Amino acid sequence: MNNKLRIASAIAAALWISGCDISSHAAPQEGVQAVPVNIIELKSQPQVITMELPGRSRAYMEAEVRPQVNGIVLERSFIEGGYVEQGQSLYQIDDATYKAALISTKAELKRAEAALASTGATAKRFKELLKTKAISQQDFDQAQAAYLEAQASVAVAKAAINNAEINLAYTKVAAPISGQIGKSSVTAGALLTANQGQALAKISLLNPINIDIAQSSTQMLRLKQRIASGQLHQPETAEVHLILEDGSVYQHKGSMKFAEVTVNESTGAVTLRAEFPNPDSMLLPGMFVRAIVTVGTDPEAILVPQKAITRNPRGQAIAMVVDVENKIEARIVTTAEAINHQWLVTSGLKEGDKIVVEGLQKIRPGAVVAPSVMSDAQAS
Repeated sequence: MNNKLRIASAIAAALWISGCDISSHAAPQEGVQAVPVNIIELKSQPQVITMELPGRSRAYMEAEVRPQVNGIVLERSFIEGGYVEQGQSLYQIDDATYKAALISTKAELKRAEAALASTGATAKRFKELLKTKAISQQDFDQAQAAYLEAQASVAVAKAAINNAEINLAYTKVAAPISGQIGKSSVTAGALLTANQGQALAKISLLNPINIDIAQSSTQMLRLKQRIASGQLHQPETAEVHLILEDGSVYQHKGSMKFAEVTVNESTGAVTLRAEFPNPDSMLLPGMFVRAIVTVGTDPEAILVPQKAITRNPRGQAIAMVVDVENKIEARIVTTAEAINHQWLVTSGLKEGDKIVVEGLQKIRPGAVVAPSVMSDAQAS
């Protein structure tokens, strides 16, 4: 009997202890502790949208200097690398034969004019004789034809003089445009031929200067879609700023001039061209630059600190949003440009949403949080 009582007492004690353990573990489940996090409340604001794109500088105008007549170079009359004016003489070709040709054509003109005077007088005299039937109609027609032929000879002689004067002028090889001239490919004594393949020198106009900017066709399509949907208001004139190869900012701003109408098949990019003042010749053709292009203004931009956006295993951007019950909701968002350590969010969030900025590692979707609002300065 005593053994039975001892066993019953042991079972009762075990049940009492296990009941205490169950009650002690159940209590925290009834009152879940909120996780403290720092949040910001999103506000929309007008935001100028820019894009940073690669580019290369190109001369505003370029011209190759080529001879248009044959001859020996007598002298070069410019300093390599210097500035030349349009029409300035650059090379002097031996002009002796061209001067002689001009003299010859002028002599031909005088002979033609003499023949014109003679045939003209004969034609005038025969016209009067024809009225009195002193000559035949055939004689008059021949005299008139000789007069017209003499007129044509005078015109041909004048054309020959004009051609000879042009050739003589071409012996002074002039600058086709104003600008910086490069090195000369010939020296005095070189034989030149008209329209030869090798250029004598190259002139580049560097002020203003062009910047050819490469934009991917994908970026271009997204930009056009945002403009068409009203997310972006396109400016009348797109301003462009440059970052030079050494990281410095170019002091002058430029403007966009045009965009190519075809996509480069090998690179998948569209070429945009901007124009910049270059008074100090700091920009030289072929330099690599980074162009900051103003593409428009978002009237209701939503900016989110970059540290508040994470990525899921699929690579999608995720923002942790606090709902009205202080529970966490994982929301997929679409980001565009990065602006001052913030993402521009184009979809998934709206004004008034509360997103977690600090404490992300301590929460998961559905968790209850105790939010503390941060200022914009603290969040960034």
